[in-house]
Amino acid sequence: MSAQQAWGVRDLTVTFGDVVALDDVSVDVPDGQVVGLVGGDGAGKTTVLRALVGEVRAQRGSVHAPPASRIGYLPASSGSWAELSVRENVDFVGKSFGLRGPALAARSETLLERAGLTGARDRLARQLSGGMRRKLGFCLAVLAEPELLVLDEPSTGVDPVSRVELWRLVSEAAARGTAVVMSTTYLDEAERCAALVVLDDGHVLVSGPPDQALDAVTGTVTVTTSPTHPERAWRRGREHHEWWPPGERAHGQVVTPDLEDVVIAASLARRAGVPA
Repeated sequence: MSAQQAWGVRDLTVTFGDVVALDDVSVDVPDGQVVGLVGGDGAGKTTVLRALVGEVRAQRGSVHAPPASRIGYLPASSGSWAELSVRENVDFVGKSFGLRGPALAARSETLLERAGLTGARDRLARQLSGGMRRKLGFCLAVLAEPELLVLDEPSTGVDPVSRVELWRLVSEAAARGTAVVMSTTYLDEAERCAALVVLDDGHVLVSGPPDQALDAVTGTVTVTTSPTHPERAWRRGREHHEWWPPGERAHGQVVTPDLEDVVIAASLARRAGVPA
């Protein structure tokens, strides 16, 4: 892959029976950057990731990814084998990628130390906490220093401290030049990404750097304690934010949208048939 190219998917359409999971979706994942996929349940995030690792077939469009041996993948599951110890998990995955002897030992030592798992080498994976097991899954995904790292909600359900540690590991992988694409339900994580792709029902709503995404709201967002249109409002603390389509007079105090507002308002606009 040349410096001007990126891994990713282009104009991708994926169907499962009569269900269109992705409709003309494009995602670029350049070397050394973290790209975040954002959206609710059923938005298509996991399908994009599974297409990149070759687990689903596209009906139309193209997938640009390195060979499987150069891809690191952390699925939505733990990403490790419950009945193997931490050490055994690392040895098994390392050897499957052709790592042996001192090279595997050195790489294992570095990763487990960075993940805070050195003292847990001999514990079974099923005996680890949720955060520790996700960090183990991440270590396995990056063990062979992949060109493309694919992470499916790596920190969902993980305690706050482990979330910070996982994000540090993700950032370090990108800093070494790895192309990273991750789905996330945490918008504070999404804001740290170099680029975002906001998905809804298999469609791209917003794509670009986070600062550009904040300017992508079509219409107006207001804050209120009593929404005029509850179907277009969402709770923010003790108040509600409400979306108003272009041309419709807004009631309430107009606010500058944050990323949560952008994601929800863009979804409401698409479902209302309002052009982006």
